Amino acid sequence: MRNPLYVLEQGAKLNRDGRRIVVSKDGETLAQVAVIQVSQVVLFGNIQVTTPALRLLLDEGVEVVLLSEEGRFYGRLVGAPGGHGALRVNQVLCSQDLTISLKLAQQMVYGKLHNIKVFLQRYARRLESETIHLAAIGVDQQLQRVTRTTVHNSLMGVEGQGTAIYFGVWKALLQPPWRFEGRVRRPPTDPVNVLLSFGYTVLLQNILGAVLTAGLDPYVGFLHRLEYNRPSLALDLMEEFRPLIVDSVVLRCLNNGIIKEEHFRPGEEEDRPIVLAPEGVRLFVRELETRFTQTFKHPESGEQVTYRRLFLLQAYALARALDPASSTPYQPFLAK
Repeated sequence: MRNPLYVLEQGAKLNRDGRRIVVSKDGETLAQVAVIQVSQVVLFGNIQVTTPALRLLLDEGVEVVLLSEEGRFYGRLVGAPGGHGALRVNQVLCSQDLTISLKLAQQMVYGKLHNIKVFLQRYARRLESETIHLAAIGVDQQLQRVTRTTVHNSLMGVEGQGTAIYFGVWKALLQPPWRFEGRVRRPPTDPVNVLLSFGYTVLLQNILGAVLTAGLDPYVGFLHRLEYNRPSLALDLMEEFRPLIVDSVVLRCLNNGIIKEEHFRPGEEEDRPIVLAPEGVRLFVRELETRFTQTFKHPESGEQVTYRRLFLLQAYALARALDPASSTPYQPFLAK
């Protein structure tokens, strides 16, 4: 398995040395890695990339993701698309078929709400909390509605209600001094929301990489409808992993004191009232990467996989489900 190369050192530069990528600053080598070991390069802030290094990465199918120092997404550089024209045609046709599209969207919502329910059940047992237990019951009630909901907008409503119940109980999951009054996205206005948004950005880039590797078009989705410049399919596949990856890491970082209040600072832009400071970025990315590479036994195949490997398996599973000759429906990953 290849792994991402995260570059957070401000003023660093990426050069090419044969088949290796060398990260340096002020003439000092900070790291070097063979390009065959790299799945993705993620650059935070003021990082330079030489043309030879960029050419090597793109020739090898390694995408380069550009983020601000605080984790805001700017863009991504990718090489030539793969030769999966038939697959992408099937994907577009399925997205336009209301029956097929609805079934796929139902599976994605089911996966998300199921994993949210399991997440809450674990915390209810751990904290012996009746409040969290009741929230898990509320999410399960929305979960039971998924397969009975046959209109796309109504399905989005079910997903929204389940998510609202989930985040409505987050204040009971957090230990002092952390407070959470609700999910705020654009812009995140408090430390908890900053971490959630940052984590979802990093998770999305990992899912996008898996979608592109599988030969799918990341912009043609089923749950998330077509919208200019929105990677709808990657957002679809990300739903089932939000609680398992990002939410669990956020709670761990805050409740275990890995991320502290001093790791946040006021933003320099008007639309960013609070941001994660550089040391906080390093710590949070480290914890996310630990989660991405965590090994566990796949409940269906029995093989040992990492979450990053699982992203790719789910993307391939969706690609198979889109094949008109296939009788295997897409199954979301369901936590036990």
